[in-house]
Amino acid sequence: MCGIVGYIGDKKATPILIDGLSKLEYRGYDSAGIAVFKDHEIHVEKYKGRLNVLADNVKEKDYNGTIGIGHTRWATHGAPSDRNSHPHTNQSGNIAVIHNGIIENYIKIKEWLIDEKNVCFKSETDTEVIAHLIDYYYEGDLLDAVYKAIEKMEGAYAIAVICKSEPDKIVAVRKDSPLIVGIGRGENFLASDIPAILKHTRDVFLIENDEVVLLTKERVTIFNELRQVQAREVFHVTWDVEAAEKEGYEHFMIKEINEQPKGVHETLHRRLNKEGNIELDGIQITKEDLEKIDKVYIVACGTAYHAGLVGKYAIEKFAKIPVICDIASEFRYRDPFIDKNTLFIAISQSGETLDTLAALREAKRKGARILSIVNVVGSSVARESHDVFYTWAGPEIAVASTKAYTTQLIAMYMIALHMGITKGLLSKERYDEIIEELKAMPEKMQRILDNCTIIQQLADSQFNNESVFFMGRGLDIDVAYEGSLKLKEISYINSFAIAAGELKHGTIALIEEGTLVITLATQDRLYEKMLSNIKEVKARGAYVVAIAKEGNKEVEKSADTVIYIPDTMDELTPILSVIPQQLFSYYVAVARGCDVDKPRNLAKSVTVE
Repeated sequence: MCGIVGYIGDKKATPILIDGLSKLEYRGYDSAGIAVFKDHEIHVEKYKGRLNVLADNVKEKDYNGTIGIGHTRWATHGAPSDRNSHPHTNQSGNIAVIHNGIIENYIKIKEWLIDEKNVCFKSETDTEVIAHLIDYYYEGDLLDAVYKAIEKMEGAYAIAVICKSEPDKIVAVRKDSPLIVGIGRGENFLASDIPAILKHTRDVFLIENDEVVLLTKERVTIFNELRQVQAREVFHVTWDVEAAEKEGYEHFMIKEINEQPKGVHETLHRRLNKEGNIELDGIQITKEDLEKIDKVYIVACGTAYHAGLVGKYAIEKFAKIPVICDIASEFRYRDPFIDKNTLFIAISQSGETLDTLAALREAKRKGARILSIVNVVGSSVARESHDVFYTWAGPEIAVASTKAYTTQLIAMYMIALHMGITKGLLSKERYDEIIEELKAMPEKMQRILDNCTIIQQLADSQFNNESVFFMGRGLDIDVAYEGSLKLKEISYINSFAIAAGELKHGTIALIEEGTLVITLATQDRLYEKMLSNIKEVKARGAYVVAIAKEGNKEVEKSADTVIYIPDTMDELTPILSVIPQQLFSYYVAVARGCDVDKPRNLAKSVTVE
C-alpha cells in the first residue's frame, strides 16, 4: 500500500520520480503527488486519480530541480482527493513529507499542535501532522528534527522528508513499512520497493526497522534509533527489469498466470539434488528438531492464507504434526498458545505484509521457531525468520496473486514431504512417487493453459452474474476459497465459497434459477458425494460448472459445463484446479471492463493494519 520514491543527484528529479511511481502502481493507490526543490522553493503537485493525471499536470511545468520525493497514496485517513494526497507540508511550505503507514496517535498530536502553535490543518490525513511536528522541532538541523518528531509518533510508517533550508539532503525513516535505498554515482534513490529504482541502479541498502537514513547525492548514512551510524552490506539485485514488464500480454495478471509452469519448475528443481531428493537450503531443521515440534501454526493473509490451508493438509498428511492455520490479522489478538516446541510458518508474497510480520514477531517473542515462505529476497519477513524458503515466482505485479500462490503450494508440499521423510513416516517409494508427480506439474499446468478456450467462452456467457457460489469438499474447498477470492478481487462480483456438506445448513436457501455455482470435484474418495451436492443445486435451478479430473465423465450427467484438469494424485490437485478458476476470473473481469491489474480499493503489499 502506498508507494514512496525519492531522488537526489544532478539529474532532473521529476521524470525519475514519475517513472519510479509508475513501477509501484501495483501496490495500489488512489492519488499521486511529488515535491521538487527548485529555485529555492519546494514545489508540490498532487492529484486524485491515476498517475497519468499527475504526469499530465507536471508535463508543461518546468520542475527541473534535482532533489525530490514522490508518492502514490492508498486512502486510510480521509477520502481520495487532491487535498488529502501526498506530499504534505508545514504551514510555510518549507518542509514536505510523504508517508506510508498509519500514525495511530495522530489525533493527540494534531490537538497538541493546534493548542501549542495554532496550526491550521489543510487535510484529513494522519500524515500532515508529521510535517507540522517536524516543523515544531526544526532549529536548523532536519535530521535532529525528524528524530525528535518520531519519538512522539506511534504506529507504522516509512517517511521521507525534504526541507527548503537544507536542499542538499533527504531524511527517511522506516518503522514497520518497507524502505530501500538505491546507490548510484553522484546520485542516490529512495523507494518502497526495488522495481522503482531498478532502471538506475542494482545496488541497494535494505533499511531495517527503526532506522533513519540521511541521503545526499554523494553519501548514504544509516543511523539506528540511538543515532549511531550503522554499517550495511550492499544487496545486489540480479533479476531483470524485463521480468516486471508485460512482454506483449494485455495485462500483468494473464502474463503471470501463464508464467506459473515456469515458477513451479524453478521452485521445485532448485531444491532437488542429483538424486532427486529435496534439499531445503536455508532451512536447517533436523530430525531431532522435528521430534520436539508438537504443533505447527501457519499464519498468512488472503491468497497466502489459502495456500496455508493446503499446507495444513500436506503437513498433517505427510508429517503427522497437528497444524493450526490462522489469519494473521486475528492471530496475535487471540493470545495463541505458543512455546519453544511450536513451528511457526509465515507465508507472504512480498515479505512485508504488516499483519503477518506482527504475528511473526509475537510468535518469536513466545519462543517459536520461525520458518517463512516468501518471494522477495531480503524482505522483512525473511530477515526476521530463523529459516527461509524462497519461492521462485519472479516479480508479481498484478494485485491479484496467481503465480505466487502456486509456488507457495509447491513450497508447502516440499516442506511437508521433507518433514515426513525425515521423521521416517513416509516410505522412500511413496516419497519418490510424489516428487515425480510434482515434476510433472509444469507440463500438466501448461496443458490447461493451452486449452483455455472453453474457460474464456464460459466467462463471456456468465460475466453478468452478480453473485457466484464456489463449493467443494476436502482439499477442493481450500482451493475454492482462492477461486472465489480471485473473482471478487478483480470483477467485483459478490462471490463466496462453502464446503459442499454445509449447503443444507443454510446456504442452499440462496440457490435459485440461474444461480452460477462453480463446483470442484477432484477428490476421488469424495467424488460421489460431490455429485450428490451438484444434483442438490441443480434441482433448485443452478447453472453448474464442474472442475474434475480427466476420465471422471459421470459429472457430465449433472453439470452444465465441465472443465477437466489432467489426472493426478488427490493430494496435488490444488496446483492444477486453481488455474481454471484464475482464468475464469480474469476473463470475466476483462468482459466487465474492470481494471484487471489494479482493482479498486486494493493494494499488492498490505503494509498497514
